[in-house]
Amino acid sequence: MDRTELAELLRRARARIQPRDVGIPAGFRRQVPGLRREEVAQLAGVSVDYVVRLEQGRGPRPSIAVLAALARALRLNDEDRDLLFQFAGSAPPQAGRIAMVVRPSVLRLLDRMADLPALVLSAKGDVLAWNSMAAALLGDFTEWPPAQRNIIWQQFLGTGPRRVAATPTETQTAAVFSVSSLRSARAHYPDDPDLLLLISELRTRSARFEQLWNERPSEPWRSASKSVDHPELGLLVLECDTLLVPDSDQTVIVYSAAPGTPAASALDLLRITGTQQFTGHS
Repeated sequence: MDRTELAELLRRARARIQPRDVGIPAGFRRQVPGLRREEVAQLAGVSVDYVVRLEQGRGPRPSIAVLAALARALRLNDEDRDLLFQFAGSAPPQAGRIAMVVRPSVLRLLDRMADLPALVLSAKGDVLAWNSMAAALLGDFTEWPPAQRNIIWQQFLGTGPRRVAATPTETQTAAVFSVSSLRSARAHYPDDPDLLLLISELRTRSARFEQLWNERPSEPWRSASKSVDHPELGLLVLECDTLLVPDSDQTVIVYSAAPGTPAASALDLLRITGTQQFTGHS
């Protein structure tokens, strides 16, 4: 681990990003160019002290998940992302491994979808990035530990309140698709260690997952309506569409509603009041 070079890369990357680039209001009295350390910490889901120590060249060796989160937060291109991993003493993402870093162009697309909830998922269901509308609709993803920031893990092993798939039929359909998507991911990435670890944990700890896994479902993803049980707005029936990012095998999930419907009015209200507390978590 080259702490000096790692610290310099992090400082330079933070200085060149403008708050508006990541959906943060610039405000007044900004004493540093680019982002503050507090904002980087918030975007990456780590503590401010952790970012400070890394930038001062005295932090611990970051995990792969933290490095990926920092690369997303700082909008690093592929070259700088690889340098980040190398300076931290870790191998850059390799061919045959599931892509866990979202391209800056995809993050810009997410920023442009300011009026619709949108999030980016990896090939094995990790929540890699989201906009403030998604956090307002589905909950604050930063409250999930990084190792559990996966919609399939949460579906079968999560203990917190679940907002999506409110009806029994939707719950069963989502479970079948989740297992089918992991089987497909294993076929495409048979040597990805994190994928194999996720599947092993789910099979060991969830009898329901194990049963579905042995049934070998093969359900292709289809756009469909999703019921979301929001704590303030109640039950919302939204259209859920998936946009594929082919070269990284990632998906952009977008929730919307037809104009003039109660769900569209609820999204309008959420856009005005519900995103304020989540601004900066994208």
